[in-house]
Amino acid sequence: MVYTCAVTLDQKITKKTARIGVVGMGYVGLPLAVAFARRGYHVTGIEVDPRRAANLRRGRSYIEDVPSAELKRLLREGFLEVRSDDAALARLDAVLICVQTPLRKTKEPDISNILSACGRIARHLKRGQLVVLESTTYPGTTEEAVRPALEAGGLKAGRDFWLAFSPERVDPGNARWNIENTPKVVGGVSAASTKLAAALYAQVVSRVVPVTSATAAELVKLLENTFRAVNIALVNELAQICDRLGLNVWEVVEAAATKQFGFMPFWPGPGIGGHCIPKDPQLLTWKMKTLNFEPRFITLASTVNGLMPAYTVSRVARVLNAEGKAVKGSRVLVLGVAYKPGVGDHRESPALDVMHLLAEDGAKVSYYDSFVPVARAAGRSWRRRPLSDAAIKEADVVVILTAHRDVDYKRVCRLARRVFDASNATVELAGRIERL
Repeated sequence: MVYTCAVTLDQKITKKTARIGVVGMGYVGLPLAVAFARRGYHVTGIEVDPRRAANLRRGRSYIEDVPSAELKRLLREGFLEVRSDDAALARLDAVLICVQTPLRKTKEPDISNILSACGRIARHLKRGQLVVLESTTYPGTTEEAVRPALEAGGLKAGRDFWLAFSPERVDPGNARWNIENTPKVVGGVSAASTKLAAALYAQVVSRVVPVTSATAAELVKLLENTFRAVNIALVNELAQICDRLGLNVWEVVEAAATKQFGFMPFWPGPGIGGHCIPKDPQLLTWKMKTLNFEPRFITLASTVNGLMPAYTVSRVARVLNAEGKAVKGSRVLVLGVAYKPGVGDHRESPALDVMHLLAEDGAKVSYYDSFVPVARAAGRSWRRRPLSDAAIKEADVVVILTAHRDVDYKRVCRLARRVFDASNATVELAGRIERL
């Protein structure tokens, strides 16, 4: 029976008759759903947020990497549908879970969205279905939480249905690396689960990397982002070292990067942001603490990165002090509040912390970011202002936190009284510029 179910699903995948569902149509789920629909699969996106679901049905994309025109075409041609109810789950062959996994205020993982999705899937689960968790989470989630939630109805993973974990690895806004050409890691709770999940993803990605278990696949994603967090912390500390030595940190890193082996450049900034990099090391830290192990290296990196917004504010204060001005009452124009260039995602962006801290110190803070019309942090709200000549000239200091390419930094440096550049956007420009 196991063999028959597996063969049947494998054949459906090969023939592109497998019906695929994506639970959660956010930054992970929507590009994934579009990728499968683009390859000719019938995809059902399940989104519980009524506003987001309504926009998707109208073909309105809220993610930079998914053009609205393509979304409309896939909807019109019938390759993609968007639903808010769970009725479609019963007729799907593969269900991919792409819901958010935030941290609680206590830094503990909150997998309530995963468990909610599993409960909904379990009510419609049928023999021969493949369920894959893509949401980033702590090692052991698939085996310890997802598996029992899905097996509550009596069907057994690895025998009656297939269960795997495959971490999302796409870098939003990256023109070079996307879903199709970024290798996909897959680990199942059984060999058959791994094989089927790998066969499915092989239809949309150029390379699939199987690992021996779902837990191994979960740890792969955490390693990737913890690696980045630790190295960003190192270079953020280096920026402070260079400041005390009177050196240019960007020059030092660029020179080190000329070594063709044994070194990978990372760049400093006002902190660390996005939904993944600040969170993922915390997931690993929490899990290891439950096993009576203190990951001190990872904890230290989180501490260093967490202090960078305050350090950035201290540097801005120094710039203002050189002009005989206090932070209180000074007009500060921030350029870029997204967590990285080229995207509108400002979740956990350090720019928000910098703005909040400046406002707490009495500064009159405004911002421009073509991707973010409204920014909120710690109960405060700012609305984007136009980047006019007057706005630049009237600011006591212009603070560049996220270097979007659509900003004319030469113009900014020509008009601004003082510039503090935390992202090296002005590396080739002259003017009254202080750099991180």
